Amino acid sequence: MHSVSLWVAQILASAFMAILFLQSGLDKVFDWKGNKEYIGGYFSKTPLRRFTTVLLFQITVLEVLAGVFCAGGVVTLLFTRTPLIAFIGSVLAALNIVALFFGQRIAKDYAAAAGMVPYAIFTIGSVLLLGWGS
Repeated sequence: MHSVSLWVAQILASAFMAILFLQSGLDKVFDWKGNKEYIGGYFSKTPLRRFTTVLLFQITVLEVLAGVFCAGGVVTLLFTRTPLIAFIGSVLAALNIVALFFGQRIAKDYAAAAGMVPYAIFTIGSVLLLGWGS
């Protein structure tokens, strides 16, 4: 029963991250202009203001890749019980959360940074959860 509960937890964690990061990444792809304007204003008074386009691109790529790997991980977990693809997705997701957290701290948006903590705990926990089955 233990291996079944681990497997189900891995699938659910991967599905959660797939939804979270695909939606967020694809929102940035389809509303690039709006997101670029928002990020430009968000970082306008920080040392990152000159790098907002590059940073937005980096975050977008990380989010889409994390979402794709997590979605692929759900499929591979369902059919082969192999968590490697989902593990890669969870590592990319955790890197993305760390990057977002860094940006929010630089922008002195401490409330938003604090709001990232549950996502950080979840994604880092997912790295551990998915790493156990690798």
